[in-house]
Amino acid sequence: MSKFPTAVNLHKTSNTLGLTYGPDEVYQLPAELLRTHSPSAEVQGHGKPILQFGKLNVKLIKVEAAGQYALKLTFDDGHDSGLFTWDYLYQLAVRQDALWADYLAELKAAGKTRDPSESIVRLML
Repeated sequence: MSKFPTAVNLHKTSNTLGLTYGPDEVYQLPAELLRTHSPSAEVQGHGKPILQFGKLNVKLIKVEAAGQYALKLTFDDGHDSGLFTWDYLYQLAVRQDALWADYLAELKAAGKTRDPSESIVRLML
């Protein structure tokens, strides 16, 4: 059974998507988390997710309803594919700390960074 928010807000100043499910259940999902965990084939791949990096400064610029079941999000890097279902958004919201920690660990293991102006170079001594 889907859990639907009672309010959805794009907070441009904090660059977050606000989801309210009740007075005690309010979440702020950062644009970078939404972008790096997009349900699109570009991010999820075909069987194995494709690590997204360099998305530190990505902005969420548009939020649109996709029928009664999802949101279509548009980011300033041009990414606008993949529909964020209500179930998926709720899972991102309640698991965002664990998902973020896993993402940072994956970046480190891959020698990648969140900052698009940085790259990690491993020296072989």
